[in-house]
Amino acid sequence: MTGCTGTKKSIDQSLLTDTVSSIENASGSENAEGQGREAQNQAVHNKELQDQKIQSSGIQSAEIPSATREIFAMDTYMTITGYGEQCEEAVEAAVAEVERLDALLSVGSEESEIGQINLTGSGHLSEETAMMVEKSLELYQDTKGAFDITIYPMMALWGFTTGNFRVPEEEEIAETLKLVDCGSLIYDSGTRLLTLGERQGIDLGAIAKGFTSNRLMEIFEEYDLLSGVVSLGGNVQCYGTKTDGSLWRCGIQNPLNPESGNVVGIVQVSDCAVITSGGYERYFTDEATGKTYHHILDPSTGISADSDLLSVTIVSPDGMLADGLSTACFILGLEKATDLWREKSDSFDMVLVTTDEKIYVTEPLTSCFSSKKEVNIISGDK
Repeated sequence: MTGCTGTKKSIDQSLLTDTVSSIENASGSENAEGQGREAQNQAVHNKELQDQKIQSSGIQSAEIPSATREIFAMDTYMTITGYGEQCEEAVEAAVAEVERLDALLSVGSEESEIGQINLTGSGHLSEETAMMVEKSLELYQDTKGAFDITIYPMMALWGFTTGNFRVPEEEEIAETLKLVDCGSLIYDSGTRLLTLGERQGIDLGAIAKGFTSNRLMEIFEEYDLLSGVVSLGGNVQCYGTKTDGSLWRCGIQNPLNPESGNVVGIVQVSDCAVITSGGYERYFTDEATGKTYHHILDPSTGISADSDLLSVTIVSPDGMLADGLSTACFILGLEKATDLWREKSDSFDMVLVTTDEKIYVTEPLTSCFSSKKEVNIISGDK
């Protein structure tokens, strides 16, 4: 991926914000002036395109209709906003799609498709679930096992699926770890038949919201909206630019103090997802030891991932890819996540915050990322 603009297809916590008044350009970049010109030229181009869309729609720019709905689904609060002549219809259709996918994918319901597969051990997948499983199998290979949807029994053992948290015994973890192996799944893409290993279970939670936000972008396009944005529990995905042609501003939360509303930086994008994962999103503290455990479990150990990263933000036109990679790269850590980006740099960019509070940004993203802190640039060369 190169830069801040994706293409319409089909943003763990990122925040959509237009309230940050003056964020300094990211320091540590020797060509900040050139990057500033590049971003300015892109903004002019976006404004021209948006003006053309508004003119062709017959709507006066000062009278662009908008609609927003807030719902609770997929165990999180969501906001869906659309701009355009059919915004009300588009947003209602988006809400209905979120609710449909929630019912389809919930691991907490034996009536859902995933619930039935976990209960019976096999099943023919719907088209949507098949797309997510196929992407999950691909990510399993690309991340060398860091992304693994068979983590479900381990999530249940720790109580992350029910909220009944506990620290399992080492023997329990070792026994359950035998079930965590995406490579043992049998999947026939022709018939869409998925067969689990004995006592295995799957959870698409690390990819489902990204798939859902992709679908909502498709709905916005079907209703010919001018602009839109969705925040699914903090997973942000933007449709086009803002109505004035400027880029959407997505703030990346400070992982050391997420409740403060402070951000470590701002990413400006159009037609992209900006999705962040971090251990501060869901966690519990063991009363006996005072130790904190978070929900991103390392499939190789069965315990909370303990890399050198506090948060990972993935920027990509593909929300499903961004969702999965934000989890996987958090587990992989700085060095391995960097290696993965160098292999797949045409499909995503990233912002990494390390445990020593340093910020790393992949080079193509530097023209649309700003921060008051020093920024370390990840280049495409080793």
